[in-house]
Amino acid sequence: MTIAIGDKLPAATFKEKTADGPVETTTEQLFAGKRVVLFAVPGAFTPTCSLNHLPGYLENRDAILAKGVDDIAVLAVNDWHVMGAWAQSSGGLGKIHFLADWDAAFTKAVGLDADLSAGGLGVRSKRYSMLVEDGVVKSLNVEETPGQATVSGAAAMLEQL
Repeated sequence: MTIAIGDKLPAATFKEKTADGPVETTTEQLFAGKRVVLFAVPGAFTPTCSLNHLPGYLENRDAILAKGVDDIAVLAVNDWHVMGAWAQSSGGLGKIHFLADWDAAFTKAVGLDADLSAGGLGVRSKRYSMLVEDGVVKSLNVEETPGQATVSGAAAMLEQL
């Protein structure tokens, strides 16, 4: 079952790459008592993710934070090395969290997994964005067309804030 507005996020642990190596970040640490924008992509370095989805959030970071958002995070079913490299190459390092859901545990728990094996990608996340307040989903925007980042993009999120 897919998570819905009003639902509490399930407990999960992500990994983030830092200068000191991988750091585990839990949903509790990331979302408790905070207003956070989370967006997910099918894969780091993939065309729509790297050329459209992520850049929109980086370009609009300050405007999103100015709307009372405490943090922004991007999630992908990739390992923390890949997410760290994507953070570095995109210029997003230190600006937003790059969360590695390496085993798709969180993605499956929220019901937003997609089997992209036909395209050689395996199990990945659907493309979506959500506003989370104190661990509870306040808005959820799932793309119907995976190659687009319109309803889940930064401009759409800004309108919802």
